[in-house]
Amino acid sequence: MKTEIQTVDTDRRPLKGAQTPSMIGDPATRSLSLNQITALPTAVVYCERNFAKVDGKTANGLVRHSEAYKIVSVIDSTHSGENSGQVLDGVNNSIPILKDLGAAVARETFAPETFIYGMAPSTGRLSIVDRGVVLDAIARGMNIVSGLHEYLSDDTEIAQAASQRQVTIRDIRKPKLSKDMRLFDGSVASVDALRIAILGTDCAIGKRTTATVLARALNAKGIKTMLVGTGQTGLMQGAKYGVAMDAVPPQFCCGELEGAIVAASEAEQPDVILIEGQGALSHPAFCTSAFILRGSQPDAVILQHAPKRAHRCDFPNMPMPTTASEIALIEAFSDTKVIGVTLNHEGMSDTEIANTIAEQIEKLGLPVTDPLSRPTAHLLAMVIEAYPGLQHGTPMAAI
Repeated sequence: MKTEIQTVDTDRRPLKGAQTPSMIGDPATRSLSLNQITALPTAVVYCERNFAKVDGKTANGLVRHSEAYKIVSVIDSTHSGENSGQVLDGVNNSIPILKDLGAAVARETFAPETFIYGMAPSTGRLSIVDRGVVLDAIARGMNIVSGLHEYLSDDTEIAQAASQRQVTIRDIRKPKLSKDMRLFDGSVASVDALRIAILGTDCAIGKRTTATVLARALNAKGIKTMLVGTGQTGLMQGAKYGVAMDAVPPQFCCGELEGAIVAASEAEQPDVILIEGQGALSHPAFCTSAFILRGSQPDAVILQHAPKRAHRCDFPNMPMPTTASEIALIEAFSDTKVIGVTLNHEGMSDTEIANTIAEQIEKLGLPVTDPLSRPTAHLLAMVIEAYPGLQHGTPMAAI
């Protein structure tokens, strides 16, 4: 059996109105040409009973943005017959939601090449029902892509079935052997590109989305920018450089991220490298933000916050921190500077967004915007104002 494993070299609460940008209707910022899209392997994304919900994080992200696969349909019987873009963002796209795998296969002239497990359950494991669907996909000759902590290529029954059908299993979170991992060596300090980490006050708060929007805006401005992914969804979407941080042994986390950043710098010679955040530095359930700050040694940080979120995602007894407290913690923990705040507008009206932006600007003395409901130019200005030299090829800080 051919088994492909994602290695370094190469958020969990979406809302209607989205924390990841749609490619629809925005030709100026599309990252793929029509020819590139048609050349991608076709994929069905499985998200039964979880599309547009917390545990549907991976499917939500792939429907909105994918450079590695052409998504042809989503499976979720609770939304069968609906349009995935309409369900997520109120904007129609070309990706329907179907009731089951049989319907997804029957709809296509040629059988889809790939079955993507599009959920990120907190357990990180496959349910009994979902296991049957994965085996069905293999029996239909489909390659399997999974971001679970449970590695399907290590499952005897699933691996044997894949071997018999001669299909691949791609376990995104399966790390390299420890003998092949690298330790932090400080080489990130030699990277000439401006490094900006997009961190947050919670998990699943829109960090990857903000990073994607900002990368597009900077590139459109002629400022060459690379985005380094740090989670399974970003890697599935096609991030060229990155590592699934939460699957790497702690001893190697900083070094593996450093390696991805150095590789991006050497190969691409970008002006800016954006580093996707994970979790939150103040969140006791996650260590990834600490590793990201240590491994990337960012020149600056943009902080993502959801003002109407009362408690941490999946932790109802854990109140959300304030932006001020998170900024203070980040700047105490790392030799960096928070240059602005971005909002996740879940549960907010446009008036509430406007009022919150004004209040946060006055309270923090920093630029604040909502990357999705406000012009992208505001997000771009956040970086240019801090580093005006970027427009002239010299990322010298103004702060």
